[in-house]
Amino acid sequence: MKTGADLAAIRERKPLVHQITNYVVMNETANATLALGALPVMAHAVEEVEEMASIAGALVLNIGTLSGHWIEAMLLAAKAANTAGVPVVLDPVGVGATRLRTETARRILGEAEIAVVRGNAAEVATLAGRQAEIRGVEAIGAAGSRAELAEAASAELGCVVSVTGPVDHVSDGERTIAIANGDALLGTITGTGCMSTAMTGCFLAVASTPLQAAAEALVAFGVAGEDAAVGAKGPGSFHVALYDALYNLDPSAIDSRAKVEE
Repeated sequence: MKTGADLAAIRERKPLVHQITNYVVMNETANATLALGALPVMAHAVEEVEEMASIAGALVLNIGTLSGHWIEAMLLAAKAANTAGVPVVLDPVGVGATRLRTETARRILGEAEIAVVRGNAAEVATLAGRQAEIRGVEAIGAAGSRAELAEAASAELGCVVSVTGPVDHVSDGERTIAIANGDALLGTITGTGCMSTAMTGCFLAVASTPLQAAAEALVAFGVAGEDAAVGAKGPGSFHVALYDALYNLDPSAIDSRAKVEE
């Protein structure tokens, strides 16, 4: 991996990251994208998503607050991105909690080419046809280890799979990478999973492979979480510090801080 070099490339090129995401985190993911060094655009109108996706560096699809016209917009954008050679990352928020979420995520995977799926263990397990328990959008449990789940899900879904948790696991079905960067405070504020998906989109725009992009995004976000936790008094101060930490990530030092194993 070359997280530092790709982080520097993001800041130099400032890729446009088109995000069709949920109302809960739209501001957070836009700010995180900007803080890292890329340019966010939060376009979801069916009248413009194809045009926007076609000129983006990456497309992020997040199903956290679904409605009919958003589903249509996601499918239109994903197909336009595929035609233009723009990589797509899917965040299947709450898959397994309701039929709409599960069917929508499977439809997107079936009708478009997805470079990376980024989700928690229960979401990924559901998509891979395994038993899982999810309450709302929070994972309660899923069978098997996250490393094995990421590998099996990648083979089943035909794309890179990123399973995030206390230790993150990213797999393309052949290589599986564990990333142990991060801090427990990341679990105390809403939207950090969605932010990590946005970070994946940023790195997809510059990295040489989807596996590399998915792993590097989690290294960068995890290191920022560690930095933000220093001096934080709780979720509120941590939340503010997280944007500063993303902004202040040092490309020349980040590779030495990566806690990565294959």
